[in-house]
Amino acid sequence: MEHTVYLLSLGCAKNLVDAEIMSGALKRDRFVLVDDPAQAETIVINTCGFIESAKIESIRSILELAEYKEYGRCRALIAVGCMPEKYADEMLESMPELDAVFGSRDYQEIGRRVARILGLELKGESFSGDPYLLRDLPPGSVSAYLKIGEGCDNRCSYCLIPQLRGPYHSRPLDDVLTEARSLLEQGVREINIIAQDITRYGQDLPGDVDLALLVDEVADLPFDMVRLLYLYPDSISDRLLQVMAAHANVCHYLDIPIQHGSDRVLAAMNRHSTGRGILDAVARTRRYLPDVVLRTTVMVGFPGESEEDFRQLLDLLEQARFNWLGAFPYYREDDTPAASFEDQIDDKIKQQRLDQVMTQAAAVTESSLRRFLGRTLQVLAEAPAYEFGEGYWQGRSQYQAPEVDGVVYFRADSVIEYGVIYPVLIEDCQVYDLVGRVTGPGLGRREIE
Repeated sequence: MEHTVYLLSLGCAKNLVDAEIMSGALKRDRFVLVDDPAQAETIVINTCGFIESAKIESIRSILELAEYKEYGRCRALIAVGCMPEKYADEMLESMPELDAVFGSRDYQEIGRRVARILGLELKGESFSGDPYLLRDLPPGSVSAYLKIGEGCDNRCSYCLIPQLRGPYHSRPLDDVLTEARSLLEQGVREINIIAQDITRYGQDLPGDVDLALLVDEVADLPFDMVRLLYLYPDSISDRLLQVMAAHANVCHYLDIPIQHGSDRVLAAMNRHSTGRGILDAVARTRRYLPDVVLRTTVMVGFPGESEEDFRQLLDLLEQARFNWLGAFPYYREDDTPAASFEDQIDDKIKQQRLDQVMTQAAAVTESSLRRFLGRTLQVLAEAPAYEFGEGYWQGRSQYQAPEVDGVVYFRADSVIEYGVIYPVLIEDCQVYDLVGRVTGPGLGRREIE
C-alpha cells in the first residue's frame, strides 16, 4: 500500500530548496506526495526559526496540522529545519503532538527516518550522491532557485542563522553547474542564485573560485534570466559587475541587504559596511550597469537607535534610491548578542519608524518604475491575472524578483502561454506594478536581446 506524505515548507527561498530536496527524496523512497493534509499518513513541516514571527508561524502550523492526527489519516507529525536545529528538546516537550523532529541536514534521508518512525520497510539502498540532484520542482516550473552555499560566517549581532545553519560553506562549482544543467533539462528558464551571502562564495574552496566565476559559468548556459540575490555591499567586486555586464541573460538586478545607514548602528550590528561604503557600492554598480534595479532590506528599532541614527538611515535611502525595499522592526532574539544590549526600543517607536521608511520607499519605487513607461520589456508569463482584469496575465521582467517585488500585468490579442517570454510595451505603473500589452510573439530560449 502506498504511504502518503504532506510536506509544508515555511520561510525563505533557501528553505524552499530544502523542501524540494525532501520531496524528491521521499518520492525516490516510494512515498506519495499529496496536496491535501487530510489525505496524508505522514505530515512534515519544514520550519523557519529566523525571527520571532517566523517561529510563531511554525508553531501555529504544527498545531493546526496536528488536528489531522485526530480527524484525518495522519499517523506521524514531524517538524524539520531551522527550529529543531536549535529548539528540538523544547519542541518535543511542549508539543506532544510531534512524533519526531530533526534539523536542517541530511534531507536526503527523510524517507528512511519516516520509515523508522512508522516501522515501514524500505527497499533499495540510501541515496549517496549530491542531494540537490534529488530536487523535485513543482510541475511545469520555469523559475527556480539555485542554492550555492549553506550557513553564514558574518555573525551579525541580531541574527540566529549561524546557530541554526552553521558556518558558511560553498558548494563545489562542478556540483552547482551539474544542478544548473539539470534544472535546464526540467524546463527552467529563470535561475535565481541564492545563499545567506552569495558574495562569500568560493572563499572556502581551493583555487581561484569566486562568485564572478560561478556567474560567468552559469550565464554560459542557455537560461533566459540569471538573477543574483543576497549580496553584501562590501563584497561586490568590479570583476562580478564586469561579468554581469558581459552576459545578456544576467539580470541587471541585485539584492543588497544593507540593514541600516548609520555607522554607529552598523557597527553595533557587527555589519562590515559603512554608510559611505554602501553609497560607493551603489554608485559603482550603477556605473557598470546604468539600468540596474537594486533591492535592499533595512531594520528599524535596533537597540540604541537614536533619532539621529534613524535620520541617517532615511538620508542614505534617499541618496541611494533603492528601487525595491523591504523593512522590518528589530526582533529581540534569545542567544544573540543584541538581545542583551541596553536601550531596547519601544514597539510603538519601531512601528512609527517602520511606517516612515515604507512611506518614503513607496514613493521612490513608484518614481523609479516610471522610467519604464513607453519601453518594451521581456516578461515571463507566470499566471492569469483574473483579479486585475479579463484577459490579463501577470509575469516578471529582469527587473522584478519572484515573490518579493511587483509584477507586470499585461494583455494580448492572442492566447498567452504559461512559461513563455513576451515583449510587453509598458503603458502604466501602479505604485509597485507595471501594466502593458504584448507587442509580438513569444520568445524562445536565448532570443532575448
